[in-house]
Formats: sequence, structure tokens, C-alpha cells
Amino acid sequence: MKESELKQYWAAANEKLEMSLQISKINTDELNQLKVYHFISEMKAIKLFTLICGISWVGIGSAILSRIFIYQYTYANKFFLFSASIQIALTAIAVIVYLYQIITIYSVDITEPVLKTQEKLSRLRSSTLWIARILLLQLPVWTTFYWNESMLENGSLLLWIIQTLVTLFFTFAALWLFFNIKIENRDKKWFRLIFEGKEWTPLMRAMELSQQIKEYTIEEER
Repeated sequence: MKESELKQYWAAANEKLEMSLQISKINTDELNQLKVYHFISEMKAIKLFTLICGISWVGIGSAILSRIFIYQYTYANKFFLFSASIQIALTAIAVIVYLYQIITIYSVDITEPVLKTQEKLSRLRSSTLWIARILLLQLPVWTTFYWNESMLENGSLLLWIIQTLVTLFFTFAALWLFFNIKIENRDKKWFRLIFEGKEWTPLMRAMELSQQIKEYTIEEER
């Protein structure tokens, strides 16, 4: 076999190898994109269920509170009204954020650029952290809704010491969590205890895969 023929065979083999690697790279990217979309889709059911529960809770709670404020305010327990109003208000804010998340999830398109998908995933992660912060601010009012005038008038000193310590503890916990729930703490045990589940784990997996696709794309452009 002549040297020129060997060079032709060598060039053809190299061309086939390059084509095979390119096809493998495209298939890998497409597979990862499908996985990203799958992880995002996993969150739809739990988000919709939570949204429905939240809307129902806010709707029923608001109706009850409105009736009390209109017809029974004079005789109603003011501690209960104050605590329940805060709880319902915070839940309503969380419901709005959940609605925003669902709209974002359904707007994700498997064919859109990876940077656009990453932007939406980043917004989902940020809003998920905010939902937790908002809902955990409810902790103190769960220790005050049962207070009443009888407790004020007849409660012992020991009772009020215990009650005050409990309320202060939950207030401190709520504020501490509000300011410390951030992505930098995602590897800490208390953070994982709060967030591991169908709303957080698929999101983080989707973000990791999306980042891999981005890195592959950058390497290919180089």
C-alpha cells in the first residue's frame, strides 16, 4: 500500500473518530437536558398540592377571621385574632411565591438555551429559600394563639415564666432561621433537615446537571 493511500485511510479514520465523538457529545447533552427536565417535572405535583392546600387554608382562615372581626370582635380572644391574622398573612405570601414557582416550572422548555434554564432554576432555588424563611416566621404565633384574659388574670408566675421562655425561644429560632437560611449553608445538617425532599432535592440535581451542560458547552466552544 502506497504512503499516500495510508495517509488517506488515516485521515478518514480520524474524521470518523471526530464525528463519533461529536455525536456522543450531542447525545450526552441531550440526555442531560432530558434529565434536567425530568427533575423539574418531579416538583410539579408537590408544588401544585402545596399550593392547593395553601389556598384552601388561607381562604377558610380568612373567612373565619373576617366573620369574627365583623360579628364577634368584642367577645373574641384578641390573642387568637392577632396570632391567626399573622399566620394567615404569612401563609398568603408563601402561596403567592408558590404560584410564581409553578408558573416558572411550567415555563421551562427543554429546547431553550442552557443559560436561560439555569436562570429559571436559580429563581426557583431563591424563591424556595424565601418560602421557608416566610413560613418559619410563623413559629412565635403558634405559642401565643391560645393566650387569653383568664391566663393574664389567674396565671401563676411559673406559668408565665415558662410561657415567656417558650415564646422567646421560638421567636429567636424564627429570626435565626430567617437570616441563616441561605445557599451557603446548604451542606449543614440543620439545613438538610429542613430542605431535603421532593421540593429541594430534584431542584439541586437539575442545577448540577445544568451546570455540567454549561461546562461542556464552554469546552466545546474553546
